[in-house]
Formats: sequence, C-alpha cells, structure tokens
Amino acid sequence: MAIEPGRRPLRASDADREEVVEQLREAAAEGRLDMEELDERLGLALSAKTVDQLPPLVEDLIPAEAIAGAGEPLVIKGGMHGQTRAGEWKVPPRIVAQGGMGGVKLDFTRTVVRHKVVEVEADGGAGCVVLVVPEGWGVDLDGVHGGIGGAWNKTKGERLPGTPLLRVTGSGGMGGVYVRNPGRLQRRKLRRALEQ
Repeated sequence: MAIEPGRRPLRASDADREEVVEQLREAAAEGRLDMEELDERLGLALSAKTVDQLPPLVEDLIPAEAIAGAGEPLVIKGGMHGQTRAGEWKVPPRIVAQGGMGGVKLDFTRTVVRHKVVEVEADGGAGCVVLVVPEGWGVDLDGVHGGIGGAWNKTKGERLPGTPLLRVTGSGGMGGVYVRNPGRLQRRKLRRALEQ
C-alpha cells in the first residue's frame, strides 16, 4: 500500500489484523508456512499499528490464480443517466465506481464473493455512489474524503466471521458515498426469490 507524501498511514483496526491472522493460519494449514514462520508473522500481525504493515506479511502467500484475477478493476460510470449493477453478478477484488451526474448503485445482496476484501474506489461526482451490502458484511469508509456529499455507513451490526470486508476509498464529491443494508421491501423480495 503506497502512502501519499505528507499523508500519515491509516491506523490498523482489530478487524484488519484479524483478517491477516486468518490468512496466515490458512497458509500454515496448507503447508505454505512452517510453525516458526507462522509464529513470527502472527506476532507481527497482532502488533501492527498501521495498515501498511499488514500486506507484506501475506504478499508471498497469495495463490497465483488470485493474483491473475486481481488485474484490471471493474469500472462503472454513472454518466448522465446512472448505472446499476444488481442481481447475480461476479464481484471482482477491485471496483471503480464513478457517480457522474446520474449516480452508481452497486447491489451486493445476491452476489457470491470469493475475496476476503473488496476494494471500491468511489467518486460520488454530482450524482452519488450507493453500495448495498448484506447484513454482517464489514465496511471500512476511513479512506473516503467526504467532500460536499459526505460518506455514510448506514449498515447495522458487526461484521460476521467469514463475510467480506468492503474497503472504500475515494471522494464523496457533491453526491456522496452511501453504504447501507437492503431495505424492508428488498429483503422481502430476496426472501421470495430464495423460496422459489
């Protein structure tokens, strides 16, 4: 993670550290780390003060197929009329959402995510960027500059084990960046879809 000149590194949260600890334990179970390496890296992960100290601990443990899938980000532009991505769609590890005039809405409620962290670079523009996530997902908006529209996390509850972390960076612009859980009507539609 590159730190811009004059900008201090972001402090690591317990969730950030725990995510790396989980990756290290998985790597040891798969035989990619011996017990001595595991102990050393666990100690470094648990004592990490900033998020930039964490990636080097797992960089050499990422499987080749994950690196191949982490190439170009999915770019969604709101333009004049807006864009929505909903239903069943494949979530890549990196997304760029540019609100433009019409805004962008990304609905993750019916997706299957194979990544522990999904990085979203959001620019609210004059519209806005709305991210709808299932309850229990982790959300990190610390990397978003609010701008005029602000950055709002309206999700409920804490992150559940095994769920993805949505790490959002960028700017709220004029329209803002909003992360929320599905509303009552949307939850009802989801239940009906699952019953069929």
